[in-house]
Amino acid sequence: MSRYISLRDFDWVLFIFVLMICGLGVLEIRSATAHTKFAGAHIKQLYWIAGGIAGMFLVSLINYQVMLDRIHWMYIAAVASLISVMIFGQKYLGARRWIKMPGGQHFQPSEWVKLILILAVAKYFADLHQKELSWPDFMKAGAIVGIPMLMVLAQPDLGTALTYIPIAVMGLFLGGLRWKQALAVLLLAGFMMPVAWHVLKPYQRDRLTSFMEPDADRQGSGYQVIQSLIAVGSGGIWGSSAGSQTHLAFLPVPQTDFIFAAFAEEHGFVGALGVMLLYFILLMRLTQNAQTAPDRAGTFVVMGVVAVLSFHILVNVGMVVGFMPVTGIPLPLMSYGGSSVLFMFLALGIVMNVRMRRFVN
Repeated sequence: MSRYISLRDFDWVLFIFVLMICGLGVLEIRSATAHTKFAGAHIKQLYWIAGGIAGMFLVSLINYQVMLDRIHWMYIAAVASLISVMIFGQKYLGARRWIKMPGGQHFQPSEWVKLILILAVAKYFADLHQKELSWPDFMKAGAIVGIPMLMVLAQPDLGTALTYIPIAVMGLFLGGLRWKQALAVLLLAGFMMPVAWHVLKPYQRDRLTSFMEPDADRQGSGYQVIQSLIAVGSGGIWGSSAGSQTHLAFLPVPQTDFIFAAFAEEHGFVGALGVMLLYFILLMRLTQNAQTAPDRAGTFVVMGVVAVLSFHILVNVGMVVGFMPVTGIPLPLMSYGGSSVLFMFLALGIVMNVRMRRFVN
C-alpha cells in the first residue's frame, strides 16, 4: 500500500550526528580564530549551517525521482555555471573559482556541481538495467563526470576536481564495471600522469610532492605539512590547552583545510579519535540508508554521497598527518566555508529524500 511521506521517516539519528560534528567544528573555528583577523568566523559558520539545515529539509520534501527526471536540465545548468566562472569569476591567488554575489558573498559553483553529478550518475546507471557495462556505456559515464572535471581543473582547482572522481568510481563499481575496463582506466591513468604533471601549475606540483619530503623546503611548500604534524604531535593523548601552533598562528588558516590539526592539538588523540568515530557512524548510517532505498536510483544517489564524503575525510585527514598531498580539500561539516557546508547539507537532504520514500509505492 502506498502512503504519504512523513517527517517521522526522517533520519533523526543521522541528523543528530551531523549536528554533533558541526557543533565541534564551530567550537574549533571559534577557538582557532580568536584574537586573529578571522575572529567571528564561527558566527558566519552558524549562519551557513542554519541555511544548510533549511535547505536540507526543503530538498527532502522534493521527490528525488522528479529531480532525476529533470537531471539533464540541471546538468546543462551546472556546465553553464562553470562557463560563467571562466568568464565572470573573481580571480584570487591565481585561481578563478568564485562568482561574487550581492552582499559581498562569494559562490563556488564547482561545489554544487558535485551534487548534480551524483544525481546524473545515479540516473544514468539506474536506466541501464544490465549486470555488466558495455564499452560505449563505460565511455558515456566517463564523459558525464569528465567534462565538468576538466572545466574545474582549468580554473585551476585541483582539489575540487579530484572530488568528482569518487562519484564516477562508485557509479562504475555499482553499475557493473568489468575487470578489463578497470584495467584500461588504470593503464590510461598511468600513461596520462606524465602529461598531467606538465600541465599542473608549479605550486600544484609542490603540493603533490612536499608531503613526502616537507623538510626539503621548510619555509615554502613543506611549511603547512610540518606545522600540521607539529600541531597533531603536540596534542598528545588528551590535548594541549595552550594550542601553541594554532593560537600563535604557526598553523596557517587553521579554520579551513587544517581544522583537524587544530582540533587534534587542542583535544589530543582521544578527541581526534572521537571525531573519526562520529564520521564512521555517519558513513555507516548513510550506507544503511542506501541498502533500504526504494529503487536502484536511490541506492546510487546515497552511495554517491557516501563516496564523496569518504573521499573528503580520507584526503583531508591524510593531508593533516602527512600521508596525503595538500590539495585544499576541506573536512566535511567542520571546515569553515559556506559552499562546502551548503553542498553537504543539500546532499544529506537528498539522502533523507530517498529514506523518506522507502515505503512509498
